[in-house]
Amino acid sequence: MLARMIDDLKESTGLAVRMTSLAAAIALALLVTISFLCAAAFVYVLQTWGLIEACFTGAAIFFVVTLIGIIVYAVRKRQVRRHAAETTRSALHTALADPVMVATAIQVVRAVGIKRLVPLLAVGGLALGLLANNRPSSHQAPAE
Repeated sequence: MLARMIDDLKESTGLAVRMTSLAAAIALALLVTISFLCAAAFVYVLQTWGLIEACFTGAAIFFVVTLIGIIVYAVRKRQVRRHAAETTRSALHTALADPVMVATAIQVVRAVGIKRLVPLLAVGGLALGLLANNRPSSHQAPAE
């Protein structure tokens, strides 16, 4: 059970590093491409219509690229959040359905005693509730 959680953590961390590296390489290539395209458009518009129109054209190109980047980021963030919620649900279901975990819980109740375990569970539930309230809600974007 614990080994599976550690493997999941390693896999998700490795995936995050690979995705970040890939995104950085793509961003660099896109920056170079957009720079050359913008320079070509600027020179063409400068020769055809003038300086002010060329500047507006460059600003419009970068504005469109920024909007595309924002849309891609928002879609990807939504996908990651959805995947994380599904993974959390499956890990919790696996933990509760595991017979070894249930047997361990029964042994803990027998060893500690139900009268001493109820206050411990209450404190644990309170701590879990406080942690859940401190997490950003799904409607708010986390502070970065």
